[in-house]
Amino acid sequence: MPRTGPEYASPEYWEELRAAGLPSPWQGAWPNVISFALTIASIYFAGAHSEMGPAGGVRLVLGLMSILMAHEMGHYLACRIYGVNSTLPFFIPAPWAPIGPGLAWMPLSFIGTFGAVIRIKAPFPGRKVLFDVGIAGPLCGFLVACIVMVLGVREATFAPIGDGSDRELFGAPLVFQLITQALHPVAPPGTVLVIGPLGLAAWFGFLVTALNLMPVGQLDGGHVAYAILRRRSLPLSRFVQAMGLVLLWYSPLWLAWMVVMIVIGKRHPPTLADHRPVGRVRAVIGIVGLVVFALCFTPKPLLLSWHDFLSSLRQALGF
Repeated sequence: MPRTGPEYASPEYWEELRAAGLPSPWQGAWPNVISFALTIASIYFAGAHSEMGPAGGVRLVLGLMSILMAHEMGHYLACRIYGVNSTLPFFIPAPWAPIGPGLAWMPLSFIGTFGAVIRIKAPFPGRKVLFDVGIAGPLCGFLVACIVMVLGVREATFAPIGDGSDRELFGAPLVFQLITQALHPVAPPGTVLVIGPLGLAAWFGFLVTALNLMPVGQLDGGHVAYAILRRRSLPLSRFVQAMGLVLLWYSPLWLAWMVVMIVIGKRHPPTLADHRPVGRVRAVIGIVGLVVFALCFTPKPLLLSWHDFLSSLRQALGF
């Protein structure tokens, strides 16, 4: 029995659909608007109820939402330019649970969000479009994250080493270190640079960029890899998934991301005109994306060992 439905329609069907124009992005967009508001509230709550205070919560919202919005709107605007139907960005607020002092309700994520996504509702016309939509988000988000990082370094303060405020929980990617060293090459003796809410927002933005640029399945990096390598991207995707097991040795935090890569790491679907090449310019831009990944990636985003993780888990469960 032949399969039917829009996803199995001919290329001519999708060409006619694009020629008719895209629907309004606001049709049925109320879940996107609600998730946007909830994410803002969740990020603010996470910042305001920490050592940052209410003013820090506002700066965390501005910095983090700017990065996430730039990333997702890069994808979305590329889709609109090429006539590919997609939803508006859907921001993901962190679920709340009674984990605070006195069982107070707080976001499960210390930063208040798990990022954002958009849903592509039509197949890509060709690999050039697939490449442009895939790479636009990470590059836009990376540029804004660098700007936020510069502002974050300027708002950062020096504190005595060992006073508990040096944020030793965070693993700094290379771009984080480069910007910090460029603006504050030498710390006063006996002190360490303490990042504020904007620096924290930039750190998360770099992490999101690195995760999305992994060449796996339906991730942004998976789109880019398929656009350049076509079917040869599948062995690369499987290799990166296998390397995830190595990352698990560094930190238990990669366990959740391994699940994500398994779920969305299936074989990439072809475009409608898969035989058309992407060209040398996009291949060079793909190398730029690889450099951005190297700048943003760190094997231990949070300096949490398996021993610390299991000890915390046993303590939480009362073992």
